[in-house]
Amino acid sequence: MKNSLQIEVGKRIQKIRIEKNISQQDLAAKCNFEKSNMSRLEAGRSNATLSTLEIVCKALGVNIVELFKF
Repeated sequence: MKNSLQIEVGKRIQKIRIEKNISQQDLAAKCNFEKSNMSRLEAGRSNATLSTLEIVCKALGVNIVELFKF
């Protein structure tokens, strides 16, 4: 069973990324992740650590709080 928090955070990452006109591939590269890992994160199929979320936030230029505004 998927964790709904993982899914919601993944959706927020995707929404912010799209709003900033960044491709999934480019965001993955900025984070030094494989594109497949970014895909899993956005789909809520990956249980991200706080360190991972911090890396993503820095790459997106947002505060970590933004990921939890849903």
